[in-house]
Amino acid sequence: MTNKFFTLMTGFFLFASQALSADDADAMPPRDQGMWQTFIMVSIALIFFYFILMRPEQKRRKAMEDQRNSLKKGDRVNAMGILGTVLRVQEQTVILKMYDGAKIEVLKNAITDVIPGSDDDVKKAEKEEKNLPPVA
Repeated sequence: MTNKFFTLMTGFFLFASQALSADDADAMPPRDQGMWQTFIMVSIALIFFYFILMRPEQKRRKAMEDQRNSLKKGDRVNAMGILGTVLRVQEQTVILKMYDGAKIEVLKNAITDVIPGSDDDVKKAEKEEKNLPPVA
């Protein structure tokens, strides 16, 4: 077993030494050409990452921010898995009415989905808002 191992290793080292002692003209490309190829490949990778990863994420964030800014009374929202109807929209927060009648205040940034409300929902939200304390 060890004899086969030494035979294989000797053959590998002989092959490697012949490959390393090849002519210098065939061994490596000129330094200028290698740098340009590297620069082009890095540029292509950066462009790829921008258009495939970063640009769609920017578009998604902008669409979500526009959706949060267009919130109005009566809209149904999903905030971290909590479903509710918008009663009041403030600068940084939104007051939601839950299914059981409870009211909670959540950050606008926590809202992940907005379903526009109907006219009936807006009327119900205005009626409920009268029962809320005034904004400080």
